Amino acid sequence: QVQLVESGGGLVPPGGSLRLSCVASGYTFSDYEMGWFRQAPGKEREFIAAISWSGGMTEYGDSVEGRFTISRENGKNTMYLQMNDLKLEDTAIYYCSINDLKSETSYWGQGTQVTVSS
Repeated sequence: QVQLVESGGGLVPPGGSLRLSCVASGYTFSDYEMGWFRQAPGKEREFIAAISWSGGMTEYGDSVEGRFTISRENGKNTMYLQMNDLKLEDTAIYYCSINDLKSETSYWGQGTQVTVSS
């Protein structure tokens, strides 16, 4: 059973930083990518960033490129999202995902709340 557990969310003032973590377990597929998405109240889920299984390839959404950095630590099955220069519009629930590229099946965590407020 695939499980993803996010942590690291919280309340931060504009311009501040947070680092989210996502620990993955229970997966057996070898060709996959991991990613971060977010959803603000009343809005659709938005792509934030993705990283290949090897960590060699990354991709970012336009709204966060240059401010957020995705990374992973394979030995710990952990993915991170370093968020810098946070803005009010970054407020959302952040979800991590793992996508089995062979079966095109995605799995999701429960989400962690990030609130940017002065």
